[in-house]
Amino acid sequence: MEFTTQHFIALLPLLITSATVVLVMLAIAWKRNHTLTFGLSVLGLNLALLSLLPALGVTPIEVTPLLLVDKFACYYMALVLAATLACVTLTHAYLGGESGKGYPGNREELYLLMLLSAAGGLVLVSAQHLAGLFIGLELLSVPTYGMIAYAFFNKRSLEAGIKYMVLSAAGSAFLLFGMALLYAESGNLTFAGIGAKLAADGLPSMLAQLGVGMMLIGLSFKLSLVPFHLWTPDVYEGAPAPVAAFLATASKVAVFAVLLRLYQMSPATAGGWLNELLTLIAIASIIFGNLLALLQNNLKRLLGYSSIAHFGYLLVALIASKGLAVEAVGVYLATYVLTSLGAFGVITLMSTPYSGRDADALYEYRGLFWRRPYLTAVLTVMMLSLAGIPLTAGFIGKFYVVAAGVQSQQWWLLAALVIGSAIGVFYYLRVMVTLFMVEPNLRRHDAPLHWGQQAGGVMLLFVALLAFFLGVYPQPLLELVQQASLVALLP
Repeated sequence: MEFTTQHFIALLPLLITSATVVLVMLAIAWKRNHTLTFGLSVLGLNLALLSLLPALGVTPIEVTPLLLVDKFACYYMALVLAATLACVTLTHAYLGGESGKGYPGNREELYLLMLLSAAGGLVLVSAQHLAGLFIGLELLSVPTYGMIAYAFFNKRSLEAGIKYMVLSAAGSAFLLFGMALLYAESGNLTFAGIGAKLAADGLPSMLAQLGVGMMLIGLSFKLSLVPFHLWTPDVYEGAPAPVAAFLATASKVAVFAVLLRLYQMSPATAGGWLNELLTLIAIASIIFGNLLALLQNNLKRLLGYSSIAHFGYLLVALIASKGLAVEAVGVYLATYVLTSLGAFGVITLMSTPYSGRDADALYEYRGLFWRRPYLTAVLTVMMLSLAGIPLTAGFIGKFYVVAAGVQSQQWWLLAALVIGSAIGVFYYLRVMVTLFMVEPNLRRHDAPLHWGQQAGGVMLLFVALLAFFLGVYPQPLLELVQQASLVALLP
């Protein structure tokens, strides 16, 4: 195919992110400077976000058979880039300043790995071909192995890195084998081509269904859905707080976006027993995710189990797959990204300046309101939003998912969602109550006194205000998502 200017404009977000990676790498080789590396990373990500505006002007456009840049891809690119930008800002706060206490090793490479991973996410959300999907997924996953084990002097961090690497490789093996079976059956690697071939054959053959089933297992590993979820709490606990935030937001958004596109462009892949399997996975994720979160006294582990439940809720909209479904996923992912960034942001600021392990034990947050009232307000809003309480962004997301489920009459899934949400309210409230408890002689663990005047603190306050604003007035987000879902079905 011949490359035109339009193709380059459509690829601008990916090209700018890749150029930032190269620039950061050269800057590190030339002179190690934490502030310079952070500045270049932020500048590159902001430029990539701005470049989405000209890219929207040329959509939908196919850039080689591997990638399709449409409004759907642009919306999820924006989500991935915004989440990465927030995580990079939190990383700067987490690693500490140039002098005094802070991270003892080399700091700059963490930005490099995060940018590389974000580039993989951008490839993934615009993939319309199995090869594009695999390239994007590996580029997203491989840098995260290094990011998770970045706190090399912490035994838990190293253990989490190895766990994630082994299980991620197992997930990729399932995914590749599933792709091979699908190709053997359909003779095609594009999502639309596979869908057309399977639809022409009437009922998908056993080989095709097995192929899709194995791909589903591979993607379920990345999304940590039950029963492929066992790595999640350990990895979240071991990973540095900003990396855990990246895993929970940018990484999962990209994988879910490509799963949604695969389902929308190849409806035949969802036929037969696969729908029942997906329904079972959704119900198990909602119930087990919430029940296991009940038992946690570690905030990171609690958020890990809660993320399993949240992606179970998202599967309700995916299974509905018509009517409001694409819109519901778009709204829910945006609200989930906001609240997860806020919750992990508070853990990040509490864990600085860097000392041993992160401040993630629940007892360390006792009485935080009396010492850092604004930080407590942020975490309270995030917990209310994750619980789906009205006047927060999380409520809008959950409302849309319920609407999509009702529209397609998925009563069993909706029953699981209601039960799961009721359990969820309990453990989110438990965290909130802890913040206001007073206990004498407690070893205090606090965020820096002027946390709100630093980049990480400003970003955190902005996220909290946005979560509240979207809960009260969600119209701008809804309009954005409606625009994005218009082109989701274009082959």
